[in-house]
Amino acid sequence: MTHQVFAFDPPERFVAGTVGPPGERTFYLQARGGGRVVSVALEKVQVSLLAEKLEELLAEAHSRFGLKLPDSSAMVDNEPLDSPVEEEFRVGTLGLAYDVEESSVIIEAIAVEEAEFDADAETDSPEDEVAEIPDHLDRLRVRLTPQGVRDFVDRAKRVLAAGRPPCPLCGQPLDPAGHLCPRNNGYHRR
Repeated sequence: MTHQVFAFDPPERFVAGTVGPPGERTFYLQARGGGRVVSVALEKVQVSLLAEKLEELLAEAHSRFGLKLPDSSAMVDNEPLDSPVEEEFRVGTLGLAYDVEESSVIIEAIAVEEAEFDADAETDSPEDEVAEIPDHLDRLRVRLTPQGVRDFVDRAKRVLAAGRPPCPLCGQPLDPAGHLCPRNNGYHRR
């Protein structure tokens, strides 16, 4: 089985988006360019961490290399994901890099390893060692300008905020009928 690398350098569009109603949303990264659209599924927390780490990467590039930080764009992309949304793979690992020579950010989303997990298997490497990512996994690789990164982060934050509102007491998402709040000793909060 061969692996695929879906590369966009740069994409016409690169966004985080969702399919489904709040509480049942599936999160995607979607890149479009050169007449093709690639969508990869990931978890909400991965979108949140990606946006957070991209902001940190821009700030670090600013302090270390003098990168001019982009402002939020006047052109706001609130369009839905391009249809049909066909999942190429589920993301297991996300990687980020800053290319100093080109003043660009490289984002790599790598498919989850589908090998069986054996909890009793012994490993001969220390736990604090970074695991190698196998070359046989599918990847989505996108190169963005700093402005493209700012636009991605701004949209990702809007997508994340569009879900279910949090409970004011415990922070867990509220369903339309409320939820069993641990701060109310299990009583239903409306």
